[in-house]
Amino acid sequence: MTFTAALVRRTYYGLSLGNTLAASLIWGVNTLFLLDAGLNNFQAFAANAFFTAGMVIFEVPTGIVADWWGRRASYLLGTVTLGLTTVLYLWLWRLDGPFWAWAVSSALIGLGFTFFSGATEAWLVDALRATGYSGGLDAVFARGQVFTGAGMLVGAASGGYLAQFAGLGAPYLLRACVLAVMFVLAAVLMRDIGFTSVRGAGFRQEIRDIAGDSVRFGLRVRPVRWLMLAAPFTGGVTIYVWYALQPYLLDLWGDSTAYGIVGLTAALLAAAQIVGGLVTPFLRRVFIRRTSILLVTLGLNVVAVLLIGLIPNFWAVLVLVVLWGLVGASAMPVRQAYLNGMIPSRQRATILSFDSLMASAGGVVSQPLLGRSADVWGYPFSYVLSAGLSALALPFVWLSRRERDPADIRSIPEATPPG
Repeated sequence: MTFTAALVRRTYYGLSLGNTLAASLIWGVNTLFLLDAGLNNFQAFAANAFFTAGMVIFEVPTGIVADWWGRRASYLLGTVTLGLTTVLYLWLWRLDGPFWAWAVSSALIGLGFTFFSGATEAWLVDALRATGYSGGLDAVFARGQVFTGAGMLVGAASGGYLAQFAGLGAPYLLRACVLAVMFVLAAVLMRDIGFTSVRGAGFRQEIRDIAGDSVRFGLRVRPVRWLMLAAPFTGGVTIYVWYALQPYLLDLWGDSTAYGIVGLTAALLAAAQIVGGLVTPFLRRVFIRRTSILLVTLGLNVVAVLLIGLIPNFWAVLVLVVLWGLVGASAMPVRQAYLNGMIPSRQRATILSFDSLMASAGGVVSQPLLGRSADVWGYPFSYVLSAGLSALALPFVWLSRRERDPADIRSIPEATPPG
């Protein structure tokens, strides 16, 4: 098979579509699934916190696997791990498993996702450079956002209605089947081009070298560090806002079994993500600096989440959720391009995984906290609190902007290690 930049992009879009389809089949019903298993709000969001804790624990080790063993191998391991742990989740639901079992299985699902984070994005960037692609990364990530939104649109909507007519366990079973298909597709289409692993020093030495270089080219690079420090506030709140919407919207609707409503809401949010990806190139023409886009969109998201808490009306919340998804989706490709423009290829997967780790770390703390606030004071108050937490990311993005890295203004083919 001859790899071209066009083939690399199409493969990336296909992987983004299939991955999101598999993942989003349960997004619309996961909190309801946990509550149906006998957990209360605190326990349900604590289980989600164990999921994000698993991502925190395994992000960097699996990123090192991608940088040492290969991006393709990491992706394949992710499909296998996530498929098996999804089946485990379904089994616990049928058995009314104890909370500790939910905590362990949630952490293992987090492990599955960490094999994807960093590795897929690093594979794309390296393969594009190796095949002579000279365009900006913003456009590629934006198109990927469109395919991600399409996968979420189909997955979340069908998962919600499938749960309503076939039971809450049905979306989980279908998810495992889709992951099996993605394993086969990735095995055929993915090849580690533009990247060569260096294993001569042994795995343990490679872990030390890559981890050390990741700190050197990650946290010690000031604009990268500030951007990563914003991630716990944005990432942690985003996870809660999405999963709390499921029971909150059903409360506002007045029917706790109307799972299709939740699926429809997820579909609208997915459509907003598609539009957000299409809007990104327009934003790049309007704003000279990428951090300007990040600051504006983050501020709008804070306002949207605040209003979700202050206006407890179903239709108003639905509109605000769509706006929240649209704004966030339009900013994501810009952030990806900005970050990738500041990091070198050799450490790319590990640094991107560390960035994901920072977002997950925020979720470990915020989900039980916000879930408990929903138990005590109600969902509206928890959304007001969420807005306050997400606003704390703004100073860090502004500090990254102050560094005036060239990646903030123009597309850079490749970040090069200093010296």
